[in-house]
Amino acid sequence: MNIQAKRDEVIERLTHSGGRGVLRFLTCGSVDDGKSTLIGRLLYDSKLLFEDQLNVLERDSRKHGTAGDEIDFALLLDGLEAEREQGITIDVAYRFFATEKRKFVVADTPGHEQYTRNMATGASTADVAVILIDARKGVLVQTLRHTYIARMMGIRHIVLAVNKMDLADNSRGRFHEIVAEYLKSADALGFESITPIPMSARFGDNVTCRSEAMSWHTGPTLLEYLEDLDLDTELRSEPFRMPVQWVNRPNLNFRGYSGMIVSGKVSVGDAIVVAQSGLAANVSRIVTADGDLETATAGDAVTLVLNQEIDISRGDVLASAEQRPEVSDQFAAEILWMANDDLLPGRSYLLKIGTATTPATITTLKHRVDINTYEKQPSRKLEMNGIGFCNVSTARPIAFDPFREVRDTGSFILIDRFTNQTVGGGMIEFGLRRASNIHTQAMDVSKERRSQIKGQKPTLLWFTGLSGAGKSTVANIVERKLAEAGLHTYSLDGDNVRHGLNRDLGFTDGDRVENIRRIGEVGKLFVDAGLLVTCSFISPFRSERRMVRELVDDGEFVEVFVDTPLDVCMQRDVKGLYKKAQAGEIKNFTGLDSPYEEPEAPEIRLDTSKLSAEEAADQVISHLRERGRLG
Repeated sequence: MNIQAKRDEVIERLTHSGGRGVLRFLTCGSVDDGKSTLIGRLLYDSKLLFEDQLNVLERDSRKHGTAGDEIDFALLLDGLEAEREQGITIDVAYRFFATEKRKFVVADTPGHEQYTRNMATGASTADVAVILIDARKGVLVQTLRHTYIARMMGIRHIVLAVNKMDLADNSRGRFHEIVAEYLKSADALGFESITPIPMSARFGDNVTCRSEAMSWHTGPTLLEYLEDLDLDTELRSEPFRMPVQWVNRPNLNFRGYSGMIVSGKVSVGDAIVVAQSGLAANVSRIVTADGDLETATAGDAVTLVLNQEIDISRGDVLASAEQRPEVSDQFAAEILWMANDDLLPGRSYLLKIGTATTPATITTLKHRVDINTYEKQPSRKLEMNGIGFCNVSTARPIAFDPFREVRDTGSFILIDRFTNQTVGGGMIEFGLRRASNIHTQAMDVSKERRSQIKGQKPTLLWFTGLSGAGKSTVANIVERKLAEAGLHTYSLDGDNVRHGLNRDLGFTDGDRVENIRRIGEVGKLFVDAGLLVTCSFISPFRSERRMVRELVDDGEFVEVFVDTPLDVCMQRDVKGLYKKAQAGEIKNFTGLDSPYEEPEAPEIRLDTSKLSAEEAADQVISHLRERGRLG
């Protein structure tokens, strides 16, 4: 059969297959358990490879293969040269195939611990996890980690694929021994189903065809299981949810709200609400690229037209009027941390849920999970690949469902505000009651009125720099000069607040973050009182300084970078701190064994190695006067 005929046959199969819909599954487990080989075997046995692909596979098997003279099916998935050279999977590889019953999207995920974030990416959209275990090695730590992450990511069905049974003499006893060991840990995680299958991916035993060598296995082959699993009922029984991607306004006569339905279904005439505002309307049209629909279900990309105009924008969630999601700015969630830098409570991140993005803070790390035993352990930070249970606070209320009820509106990612990299993934467990019980109390006297009485514009002057740079000295002179001019001021100094408000904090990265968070909130209150506030803090991290800036209105935060060279600061060493740090008496000292992240665009930059303290203070006051902050 020539390539064109083969292609026509494949297209015909894909066109007429998939009566049970699309199933997304991933393969995961420890290194070298045969994940890529398994998927390669599925593609090969499904006859979805063209002749030219087979020729390339045979050639690459001779060059990079690990199966001797036979075809190495793993090479179909290991597309990167580095993967082939090392014989491992680094990135997530997606492949598509189909049988007469169903279409499949399969993700091959890495086994190495350092690529856990890639595994989590593959799991985030999967319906089933195929956990591979090498029959010779049994259950490993990475097996348990991937099982837990699969549960975190909302996967409800597990296939326990005990692979390489041919290397364990196809032993029934060995198979049941591994299954029993695995179930001791996995049973407690609450999966809807765990289906053990003994197999040899290399030879195809119990993958697509039953194995004569393991005739004692009476359960399904892997392909039989995947073809027959029913997921449609689960999705349709969930409440209607559609995050709004964009407001569709091609002309003056049409306004629709576009997005993908992530759960449930909606029909023309249904009553829906905007979750955040509670505004209600009825659906008058369901518009798609292929024409209008009477009913749309989960997975459909649609534009909803309503019977009346209401305020809806990107990030809003349209929901069933009878089954509304929760709306809150505080909730509890389980978080998988994916960054090299630790997760620190108090640090501000960007939280993206659905189509909405908002600043968020981990207020409390309740515990971390020991991936070996699934036990809860106390901790003050999460390291890379760590899993913890946290309380989260967002800058504005968001609409969400518990993850176990609606996967898409119950999951979120955390983004580093400086690098824009995804640093964590979270699954919401429940909203915190205190969030819905606390309301902002309206006051008759506003910040504007207090400012008018004082004849000045409130400002937060944030002095940052290394120890010994001169922050407190300059800030003190600035406040003195402002007070002499009859202006209303207050000063917050790093050392002073550690005698009271922050006396319980040390100097670890986590404590430094919490130190600045508290001071930021206090500074915000003083600004609300209409004062000119000086804050003198090393504040070594950009993300925390940015967090404080966002607590107040535009123009009210002035970053003063006291940019004095480290060697000058060390020569001054007024408090003798550098000497103690160099002697090992002080740990986590900024500039030596703890980093300082310089401001990128401060409003004011002062080098006190070239300016006197008086001159530096005068520059600050001139800046305030030029911008009309002094009345």
